[in-house]
Amino acid sequence: MHTKVMDALGSLPADLATAIKPMLEDGNFDATISAEQFGNLLSQTHMTDSELRVALLPLAATYSVSPLSHFCVGAVVRGNSGRLYFGGNMEFVGAALSQTVHAEQSAISHAWVKGETGVKDITINYSPCGHCRQFMNELSTADTIKVQLPEREEKTLQQYLPESFGPSDLGITERLLTEINHGLGVDEESELVQAACQAANRAHAPYTKNFSGVALKADDGRIFVGMYAENAAFNPSLPPLQVALINMNMAGYELNRITEAALVEQSSSISHLADTQNTLEALNPDIPLTYSAL
Repeated sequence: MHTKVMDALGSLPADLATAIKPMLEDGNFDATISAEQFGNLLSQTHMTDSELRVALLPLAATYSVSPLSHFCVGAVVRGNSGRLYFGGNMEFVGAALSQTVHAEQSAISHAWVKGETGVKDITINYSPCGHCRQFMNELSTADTIKVQLPEREEKTLQQYLPESFGPSDLGITERLLTEINHGLGVDEESELVQAACQAANRAHAPYTKNFSGVALKADDGRIFVGMYAENAAFNPSLPPLQVALINMNMAGYELNRITEAALVEQSSSISHLADTQNTLEALNPDIPLTYSAL
């Protein structure tokens, strides 16, 4: 767990800080709050649902990795299961700004990696930029997802993105976070490559069919995976490396703990190889990358 999460307790209302502290101190805390835990917090703080989600934003913002802007953005999404997932923006020194991760993408990807098939609502400490509005428009719940900001009334995503362009405009029916398995396989016996392949099987890439996944190994042997999240507007697409970095960050691991990486992708009209290599090199030029094109 990030030590900054505990440091942020002082910025919370006193009753919330007291109620949530045992959750944060639990060794199994994984930057999520179950529906039951959230219900208990509501009872102990006497806040409304939206008030509590807004009050949790300082904790989510501690997961921000922002060495370029020093601007910490936090997001909390609620999955279809009722569980809440934290997310924070991420920036990478030495890499192109296009490799940046927005807090909304972080929280949504966090939920996706952990098995959610849809998002009911998202709470953010700053108004979502156009990039993120378009990213959320790819979701399986894009037509119903609610957006909550501090000191504002809740609105739907479609109110924030009127006359939106999305998958249906390109004849695509499958949406981001929809459960899927592409049935890909690799002969490589490496555990890391196999993990990357399994991530590629969950990729959302209906436009290019570049089903791709990344696996990162930390210095303690733990493996973090990420899968490609493609977008109808193309530019808001989130590469598989970024989803793996989000996964690692939300588990409380510093990115300098990466020792190995693997990228598996189905050959198509695009490739993530160059951007994956460049971003990993910016993080640490000594990280070995295993690449498999299917």
